[in-house]
Amino acid sequence: MSRPPLVFAAGVFYPGGEHITGWRSGADASSYLDLDYWTRFAQTAESGRFATLFLADELYVWDRFRSGIEHGTNVRLEPFTLLSALSQLTTKIGLAATVSTTYNEPYHVARKLASLDHLSHGRAAWNLVTSASDEEARNFGRDTHLDHGIRYERGAEFVDVVNGLWDGWDDDAFVFDKSSGRYADRSKLHVLEHRGEHFAVRGPLNIPRPVQGHPPLFQAGASEAGRALAGRTADAVFTLGGGSLASGQKLYDDYKRRALAAGRGADDLKVLPWFSPIIGDTEADAEERFRELAELTPERVQVDLLAHYLGVDLGERDVDETFTFDFDHEGFNQSKSGYKAIADLLAQRPYTLRELAWEVLRRRFTVGTPDTLAAHLIERYENGAADGFILMAPTLPDTLTRFVEHIVPRLTDHGIYPGEYAGDTLRENLGLARPAGRYAA
Repeated sequence: MSRPPLVFAAGVFYPGGEHITGWRSGADASSYLDLDYWTRFAQTAESGRFATLFLADELYVWDRFRSGIEHGTNVRLEPFTLLSALSQLTTKIGLAATVSTTYNEPYHVARKLASLDHLSHGRAAWNLVTSASDEEARNFGRDTHLDHGIRYERGAEFVDVVNGLWDGWDDDAFVFDKSSGRYADRSKLHVLEHRGEHFAVRGPLNIPRPVQGHPPLFQAGASEAGRALAGRTADAVFTLGGGSLASGQKLYDDYKRRALAAGRGADDLKVLPWFSPIIGDTEADAEERFRELAELTPERVQVDLLAHYLGVDLGERDVDETFTFDFDHEGFNQSKSGYKAIADLLAQRPYTLRELAWEVLRRRFTVGTPDTLAAHLIERYENGAADGFILMAPTLPDTLTRFVEHIVPRLTDHGIYPGEYAGDTLRENLGLARPAGRYAA
């Protein structure tokens, strides 16, 4: 049996592109709060038949280091507000908002997602994060972040509550019979009455069941707790890109095994590695584009980003001395996957701080021509390392435009990328079935 077709998500964290100082080479930074800017982004991705937009998000300003304020982009629109507007300016592409399960409540999130799903006629999705920094905690009445394990326990219960709330109304609960005055069938309303470790939610929602039943759930956790949650609940998981084909296959197989162990099908969980391309007309041109982008990033920013990933201040370190660090994998309470990736680099050979910061920066990108980049995607897809990819364009709008114009046609011609959307809902375009309501079933 042939594999489901390749899928893409168009992701964005910094409005000017994935790279923290990408704003210096892209569109006018003053446009990042304008709907026209985001409309062009969404419509470009839709013209390339991307399954979904994906708005990454955090709930704080990165002011841990002075360089983060002086050089980084610390403004972004609230995802649900922006996606609601874009739902009226697009017709096919999915609309995925990032949701922190640590600093939100299930009822609010279930209601917002159901509303977006109805407004978009079945294109809403959510990206579950447990958040990763003390800066966020301090905006929500805490001095420090919840422990990593507790965050994922809360996240798992959060998903269960949201899905339960969405199933509170049967699909045919509303009759709208004007002659009898009967608006809804009371027998098709179900009260959740959830009482758990982290939440107590009676329900039901005051909005009908979403068009998609359950808007698709995306996750990106790469720790053991994150993988376990994704295997049980996620419709798609974003993974770190780069690395060897063999390492990609190993990670892909791990997620698929977890889905099967949870009683799901292997194709019920899409594995979408991160892909951040530097697209040149030639290899030399691509390398020059990377060099230009890197030169827009002050060394202090590169070092402070590394410090952020490690959870320490490296300000007093000599950047040209061999860098050593005592890793505490169990005690680290931010993103464990990025922390481990740096530990793995240092285990391979000695680095100075300057070299390590540069290497971490370089490894975020895949540098090449349309032909070599398309070949990379084809290899990963055809050899069981990916079901698709999340495109995190280093700079916007140019990288997305070049990807749609030069790489998408190559993938379509190769026969692995669809020439048109499969349907009107995001679930259809991800190749996922619509779940039946638990009570109706």
